[in-house]
Amino acid sequence: MLQILCHLRAHVLQANSIWMRRMATLQQVIRGCRVPRAPQRPSAPRLNGAPLRRAVCDRVFTMKPKKPNSAQRKVARVRLSCGRKVVAYIPGEGHNVQEHAVVVLRGGRVQDLPGVRYHIVRGAGDVQGVVERRKDQWKEAVLRR
Repeated sequence: MLQILCHLRAHVLQANSIWMRRMATLQQVIRGCRVPRAPQRPSAPRLNGAPLRRAVCDRVFTMKPKKPNSAQRKVARVRLSCGRKVVAYIPGEGHNVQEHAVVVLRGGRVQDLPGVRYHIVRGAGDVQGVVERRKDQWKEAVLRR
């Protein structure tokens, strides 16, 4: 009976050692292994955890992207429903965004525009979907009939 219990105990310890987190040695603790990780920052902090937020357009303008890209990216300075102001990218070919237009924002940065961390949702609020898109169909395009 004792042999069976010892064998069973060894088997259980061996099976659990895969999932059990090993404790730090004294030397690892001295080196500072138990420093807590900084919490991950949100990619769209002005949305306050919401997936979408309504905003009013203050100004529509273009920005030049970082090197090595070259273009005139369409962006808008918008005032969120919570009162903060941010710069948002207008995706797609052509747009009808004007001053005082009510738009809907989602998170998502534009890789080659510094400081632009939000996208305007096409087809929501006063913004039209992408009409006569030159390439393929797209999730925010107006469907052809």
